Amino acid sequence: MELYLDTADIAAVKRLNRILPIQGVTTNPSIVAKERRPVFDVLSELQDILGDKGQLFAQTMGNTAEQMIEDAQKLRNHIKTIVVKVPVTGEGLVAIKELTKLGIPTLGTAVYGAGQGLLSALAGAKYVAPYVNRVDAQGGDGIGMVCELQQLLELHAPDSMVLAASFRTPRQALDCLLAGCESVTLPVDVAELFIADPAVNAAIEKFESDWKGAFGSTKL
Repeated sequence: MELYLDTADIAAVKRLNRILPIQGVTTNPSIVAKERRPVFDVLSELQDILGDKGQLFAQTMGNTAEQMIEDAQKLRNHIKTIVVKVPVTGEGLVAIKELTKLGIPTLGTAVYGAGQGLLSALAGAKYVAPYVNRVDAQGGDGIGMVCELQQLLELHAPDSMVLAASFRTPRQALDCLLAGCESVTLPVDVAELFIADPAVNAAIEKFESDWKGAFGSTKL
């Protein structure tokens, strides 16, 4: 599987890249805007942290297919290996088809339905990003939608993969992986919840206390 961080926070990526087996970082316009710095400065720093083998994702800003393609080429000119995120709208599907012809890998983003995600895969998107928690927030079934999308891709677009996104809890991410998703991207706070269980700390403190009581220190 592929594990990504969904952030543009340089300090957080440095810290978690050391701890977690991440394959890269996904960003979106809102995430990058929070940094209040020039977009290509942020993206370049992120790629430097990830190194040659780390995969970085960034999104187009245009509303028309032509603008999206221009944005994609601009992103690729700055970072040759970047995967371009394209919203799955009518214009976005046109852009994904054309970018695929140009050999530029894409991720179909802002996916709120299994059919919408399948269309982006059929258009050529390498990754498809369903918004799990946002679907839940609208009264839908985010995990159910991901299960449907995963099955559709396996049947009809096996060269594409689900990159599940938009999580509030680790449980949501685990449910996506159990549904067969090959990749997920986690916000920093959700990623930290995987390794910050109070019960773990309590167990370690008990081990140390018992050892110190018997041997006078915590050294082996």
